[in-house]
Amino acid sequence: MIIIRVIFRVKYNEETEQIEREQNDSQLAPHIVTYRIENKLIVGRTLSELASMINRNFVVSRINHNDEVTIPNSSTILQDRDLLLCVLSESDEEALTAFIGPKIEMDWEAIQAPVVSRSILVSKEEYNGRKLGSMRLRMGYRLNVTRVTRAGVDLLASPNLALQMGDRVTVVGKEEDIDRLAEKLGNSMKHLNHPNLFTIFIGIMIGIVFGSMPFAVPGMPVPLKLGLAGGPLIIAILIGRFGHKMHLTTYTSTSANLMLREVGISLFLASVGIGAGGEFVKTIMEGGLMWVLWGFLITLIPLLIVGSIARGHYKLNYYTLMGLMAGACTDPPALAYSNKVAGNDAPSVAYTTVYPLTMFLRILTAQVLVLALA
Repeated sequence: MIIIRVIFRVKYNEETEQIEREQNDSQLAPHIVTYRIENKLIVGRTLSELASMINRNFVVSRINHNDEVTIPNSSTILQDRDLLLCVLSESDEEALTAFIGPKIEMDWEAIQAPVVSRSILVSKEEYNGRKLGSMRLRMGYRLNVTRVTRAGVDLLASPNLALQMGDRVTVVGKEEDIDRLAEKLGNSMKHLNHPNLFTIFIGIMIGIVFGSMPFAVPGMPVPLKLGLAGGPLIIAILIGRFGHKMHLTTYTSTSANLMLREVGISLFLASVGIGAGGEFVKTIMEGGLMWVLWGFLITLIPLLIVGSIARGHYKLNYYTLMGLMAGACTDPPALAYSNKVAGNDAPSVAYTTVYPLTMFLRILTAQVLVLALA
């Protein structure tokens, strides 16, 4: 990793900016715009009809009609010269401008209105995995959801967005309606501070069992196993994706998450050291040094070739490349180093993408070599 960084003169700040741009481009980040209705074709139509005509993701948070601010719903009728406070993705801004009317600058907070905007924390497990559209907040609570903040990233509140524990839902409406929703969703930071150890240990247990299961491959004399590392990793990915359907809460506070990572890597290095350290010096002194040298070359040369092609030809982000290289070696210490350098989750995402395939290939390759040389 260090050699690749030196060869291609990698600058960490540029790599971080690239990762942030890619994340923003892949998500519908909320963008707030005020429109004045001047299109006569939509005057007299309802918001529901407007949404079906435009066919874009947007939320009308508030309407100013004759200096009176109200919270709209799907049956609200649009009037000429009404002002709409819309939350939408930036890519849809021009389409709505052409369809509704011009953008204007307006300070909605300066207007005396019976509605307020507040952020509510999702802390009850029964709402983990629930889609926003299924909660019917406009009809049941007379509230509009403008955006959802997850792990510091703002997301556009589309009906198909599934809530997760720890999300912050920004809603607009009357104070008493917001209080009712806050009580329903939990809105308790104290509840989120408790780590969900049950899900963690269930994942580890099922992962160990899954990793120990032999899979017979035709033509292979020895069945394939994912092992104690590959099994829990595959199960963790599946639980993270489908855990809410089995009422498993995967939310873990940042501090608990970091603690588990550090303890895990420490235990891993300790077990490897205890297992290999006893005979290490003796093995080196009795001719093992040559094997170490060959192992070093077999590891280094392919990584340098692949890393150079990935960076030089495909222009892969350096943080993603670090995770890819760590996953290609199934090397948790290399991943720990990558995470420290990057300061984000890009190496971990690349690592989990590559690791399962590497586990299969390394076992299959060994079996193929044995059969070829037999």
